Amino acid sequence: MKLSVRRAAPAALLLAVTLVGAACAPQTSADSTSDKDDKTGTLRVWLFQEVGNKPKQQVVDSVVAAFEKAHEGTKVDVEYIPVETRAQRVKAAFNDPKSAPDVMEYGNTDTAGYVHDGGLLDVTKEFRTWSEAKDTDPTARQSVTVDDKVYGAPFYVGVRALYYRTDVFKELDLEVPKTMAELASTARRIRAAKPDLYGLVVGGAYTYGAMPFIWANGGELATGKNGSYASAIDSAAAQKGIKAYTSLFSDDNCPAAKCAGMGGNDTVTAFAAGKAGMAIGGDFSHTAVEAGKVKGEYAVVPLPGVASGSIAPAFAGGNNIGVLKSTSHRTLAVDLMEQLASKQSQSELFDAMGFLPTFTDVRDKAAAKQPYVKPFVQTLSAGTKFVPASPAWSQIDSSLVLPTMFQEVISGKKDVAAASKDAATKMNDAFGTAG
Repeated sequence: MKLSVRRAAPAALLLAVTLVGAACAPQTSADSTSDKDDKTGTLRVWLFQEVGNKPKQQVVDSVVAAFEKAHEGTKVDVEYIPVETRAQRVKAAFNDPKSAPDVMEYGNTDTAGYVHDGGLLDVTKEFRTWSEAKDTDPTARQSVTVDDKVYGAPFYVGVRALYYRTDVFKELDLEVPKTMAELASTARRIRAAKPDLYGLVVGGAYTYGAMPFIWANGGELATGKNGSYASAIDSAAAQKGIKAYTSLFSDDNCPAAKCAGMGGNDTVTAFAAGKAGMAIGGDFSHTAVEAGKVKGEYAVVPLPGVASGSIAPAFAGGNNIGVLKSTSHRTLAVDLMEQLASKQSQSELFDAMGFLPTFTDVRDKAAAKQPYVKPFVQTLSAGTKFVPASPAWSQIDSSLVLPTMFQEVISGKKDVAAASKDAATKMNDAFGTAG
């Protein structure tokens, strides 16, 4: 849905005062493909459409209303786009600047690819002088950095942990699993006692739910640095993790016929609907679970690793806000990017949507305010992992290389060695093409 956001909200009043002061002498800078830096006019913004988008829209409305008040003669036009079709929309925008937004939200795994395509603006100078940037989480900062240059501002960080049904665990006298082996055995005990439930609901298309199994077993997706990578998905350690994950697709836990095609949202939906004893979900899944049938009957702990008491490395997900290189409103667009990704905005988005802030101080306050954040903060503190910082990753991701590998194993079409070798070949082809 496309809308022009101009309605002032009460929550924006304090922010407006701050913005007015900041707007008196905006910093002007070059380095865009457009030779214009208009200080008035309409800024177009693309943000992702969320499940239950209204709370997010209300926060954005507040930021935009304050921004428009602080910048006379400026309007902001916000469009919420489906995440699933972002690749096509963004590619079209890069190819046709006239249809492109000035500012957009993008997944942090897309950074390197978008930079390679020449679509994102280098905002290194502004980021370094932005007073709030010093408190940015290092992993979040990495997600907007390519070759030591910054191409956006972190918007929120997302990590996954283990959701489990407290009522089911109490009824069956189960202990919270402390290792991945215990996780699997506990899942099967739940399924055996309650055949109408998945033990641990998993998805063959749930890439980011599977990655912790690979990393916890010592595997890596790829090795390399500075844009040069080689796949490691077929290493012995990675294969051990793949086997651990795909072994959960069985009639005594999560039948392949039902679970092989599931993605992350499907698994969270199943858990929220009361159809599973456990699920791997993100901090960003909290709102959906709270709105489901299991409200008041679940808890969250870090996903256990291989060794007792360890935490499996989680994928450091999340989204960023960036400025397109084609903008004709460079100074205004960078200012709006900073306001959308500011501490106040992230704090309000946490309250509204459960998005985990990328600023360490704001995140600490969020954890103190809402106890459910604790296991996700523990997971972040234990050490997270990120995908290869290569433009090839977007191709690997959109080509479903890893889901295809998992599903080939789950279906019995290939064994782990053959499926992972084929996946490695596809990944290396992509890395080679990306140069």
